[in-house]
Amino acid sequence: MNVLIFLLVVSLTVALCFLGAYIWSVKTGQFDDDYSPAHRILFDDTIDTIKNENKK
Repeated sequence: MNVLIFLLVVSLTVALCFLGAYIWSVKTGQFDDDYSPAHRILFDDTIDTIKNENKK
């Protein structure tokens, strides 16, 4: 029974560490995409043309 409690505490500690790392990485901008928005405007015409052709 003691091993079960120990494993539960260890698994919760590891889960909280991963959650803390995820929250830290979101707050520091690790998931910000600075590359795609600048190039997205180049592909808008192609997407709109394909959508308009499918409607016809």
